Amino acid sequence: MSKLPVPGPGLLESTASADAPGHPSPVEDPRQLMMALAGICAVVMLVALDSTIVGTILPRVVGELGGMPLYAWVGTGYLLASAILIPIFGRLGDLYGRKYFILVSLGLVALGSVLCGVCQSMPQLIAARTLQGVGGGIMVATAFAAPADLFPDALRRVRWQALISTCFAVTSGVGPMLGGIVTEAFGWRAAFMVSPVMAVIAFVILWRYFPLLKPLHERPPRIDWLGGILLALAVGTPMAALELGFSSNGSAAMGLLFIAVAAAAVGLLVRVERKVEQPMFPLRVLESRQSQLLNVVAVMTGAVMFVLIYYGPLLLQAEVGLSPTQAGMILAPLVACIPVGSVINGRLFPRQSEPQRLMVAGALVLAVGCAGVMFLQRGSSMAFAVATFGMCGVGLGFLIPNLTLFIQMIADRRDVGVASALIQTTRTLGSALGTALVGLVIARTSVSAGIETAMAASILACFAMIALSLRIKMKNVRR
Repeated sequence: MSKLPVPGPGLLESTASADAPGHPSPVEDPRQLMMALAGICAVVMLVALDSTIVGTILPRVVGELGGMPLYAWVGTGYLLASAILIPIFGRLGDLYGRKYFILVSLGLVALGSVLCGVCQSMPQLIAARTLQGVGGGIMVATAFAAPADLFPDALRRVRWQALISTCFAVTSGVGPMLGGIVTEAFGWRAAFMVSPVMAVIAFVILWRYFPLLKPLHERPPRIDWLGGILLALAVGTPMAALELGFSSNGSAAMGLLFIAVAAAAVGLLVRVERKVEQPMFPLRVLESRQSQLLNVVAVMTGAVMFVLIYYGPLLLQAEVGLSPTQAGMILAPLVACIPVGSVINGRLFPRQSEPQRLMVAGALVLAVGCAGVMFLQRGSSMAFAVATFGMCGVGLGFLIPNLTLFIQMIADRRDVGVASALIQTTRTLGSALGTALVGLVIARTSVSAGIETAMAASILACFAMIALSLRIKMKNVRR
């Protein structure tokens, strides 16, 4: 495994700022550290399962419960709840420590999964998946930042983060296939019981071994409640406008009202966060042009990725005529090839004077893969289907890690956690917007027309990512 470079005056190193919290010395017992890391890996695997296993079984669920117009909301509810809570709990974890937040998130995900397994209608399923999204958002915000608590030395931490990324990618690849196998063997309700088992394992390990590390503050931290509420409105109301206002059964007036609320929330959030001593969302993380471009690319990346994950199984089953297991096996290369792209990206990165070119290459490969998916139909070669989804995975493998790496490179040291959470949030928001928009098209037209439109839009988004990535001049970034 190649080492990541430390460009400029330091990728992850700087002196602590005046308002940055300090951290007590972490546990030095090697066994406890390894077990705590194993618990984090289990949490990351649960995040991956929770995000991917549902895509394969959802066509079977909708077939039994009915409610195709609500198909998108099963994914949108989860993603929207996650998008709202990731930045909030990323900030709260920085202020109060992460252990108890991780444990609570495991309980919420397990409870939501059980409720999904016993639901009797689509609205019940959407509510249960939204509860899972609440737990998933807290989980993402805390679990991906936890290695920084265990391994303060950045160079040491990079090696273990590679293990965590591998666990996430491998489990993401297994998730679709596992969902199909369990659904065919025991029914779709049994597939929802996989996550609670993983949650129990992770809970026990983390309760026993993860250290309770609370940041040290010169002054007691204060929760910016108003900023948190405004942030939630700024993220949530655009999606509410899309689904409740501009859907086939919605009201355009209600949609415009939600849009107005979103605009007002953004305006108030900017004013409030400029005045608060400990803001929920420090505005400085978005001041640079590079950060703005990266977050726009993150929105598009999330949209394309989850269109493929959520509607790929529907395409393969409804249009290509495959079984859930076959669809899961073909979709598996999409997520299994993400680490392949990441490894190639990691080896090429040190040789690049302008590393943003790697994002350009990733977007181009992703566009070619989406074009291949667009032409899948009955009678298409299985090898061709596997190759197209695999290309999409490789392209995403170039984009996803670089989004996080670049945002950390350009952020102040005190804002690395917040900036990383912001990238996760914008990518998740893009995922929610992508699934919702495709759901609207399917509800108004047909499955085939909706997916064809989705793939065409994904290709256009890839070319937009290429244009934006070319404007991200990382070689000029200084901390």
